[in-house]
Amino acid sequence: MEHDLSPSTLSELRRPRPYPAVSVLTPTHRREPENAQDPVRLRNVVAEAKKQLESDPAVSRERRSDVVRQLDQALAEVDLAHAEDGLVIFAAPGEHQVWSLARSVPERVVLSDTFLTRNLVSAQAAERPFWVLSVSPDRATLWSGGIDRVVEDHSGGFPLTRTLDNFDAERQEQIGDIPSAFRDEGTRHFLRDADAALGTVLRQHPRPLYITGEQAALSLLDEVGGATKEAMHVPHGGLAHGTPDAVWHAVRPMVAAEARRSSDAVARELETARGRKAFAAGVDEVWQSAREGRVRLLAVEENYRVTVRDILDGHLIPADTGDLDSREDIVDEIVEQCLETGADVRFVPDGMLGDASGIAGVLRY
Repeated sequence: MEHDLSPSTLSELRRPRPYPAVSVLTPTHRREPENAQDPVRLRNVVAEAKKQLESDPAVSRERRSDVVRQLDQALAEVDLAHAEDGLVIFAAPGEHQVWSLARSVPERVVLSDTFLTRNLVSAQAAERPFWVLSVSPDRATLWSGGIDRVVEDHSGGFPLTRTLDNFDAERQEQIGDIPSAFRDEGTRHFLRDADAALGTVLRQHPRPLYITGEQAALSLLDEVGGATKEAMHVPHGGLAHGTPDAVWHAVRPMVAAEARRSSDAVARELETARGRKAFAAGVDEVWQSAREGRVRLLAVEENYRVTVRDILDGHLIPADTGDLDSREDIVDEIVEQCLETGADVRFVPDGMLGDASGIAGVLRY
């Protein structure tokens, strides 16, 4: 199942396709007893997709068979044992993908000539992705992090490794001389190469960066690096050869502190915007501003969800889930629209926005 939504991947997903491009969405659950319903819901929504394909006169028999086959293959690839909060299946003639999201999605089936990507975009923004580079004298490992985990990432040719001549880590530890491994010229070249490789990754996928390693390694990277100079340091050795759980445990306190600082900064910006009358609050007001490209900073409470429907002049009013003309993922639509127009999107703790009712924006004008 896919997790990493890079700009190039998103561009590819948005490419027009021969009709029908099928998007199947369903919420999933991480824990018992809620996850017991997931297999049944998944089978039912895929069956609904097949039913719509069968009844659509614009879909030829040959294409219908192809897309149904793609849906079956995608269904076989789903691993609900490692489910997160949402699942998206894309299927079109000759291709399929399965995406696991750390954000819930509404249950729906869409047939179009493009895939429905707004939920992927919103989930990535909510996950607040970051990089972790773990360095040692003989290995530099890259990790991709999110809300509650890190996983090893092989972008940029990582992990980088080198063979150390006559390097006896156990003996050096016994005599207290581990930092000497970071004084030789070979290590300097190795860490400079790691910095260059990381620079390539950051240009393609800019994110906050944390670096773990012995203090001597962090100091050397500061000296020889360029891309790593703005990184947050976590003085913890051994993680270049470590497990994802060990890396997450090491960086989690700093990630949490950074999230608190970010939320505090958002609160200050919103308060200032109120005073300048450059402030929008509530789903209808923010949606109008987002459509006009006026939102500079969008703040959304992490678990804010609302179902709406359109009325005259494009305004939104509350609606019940399942209503014929309801829009259950309007929050994700707003997030995607704001990102498209260059806004900074921040997800903040529930309740932080107070009378703004879960969503607010700082306006450009």
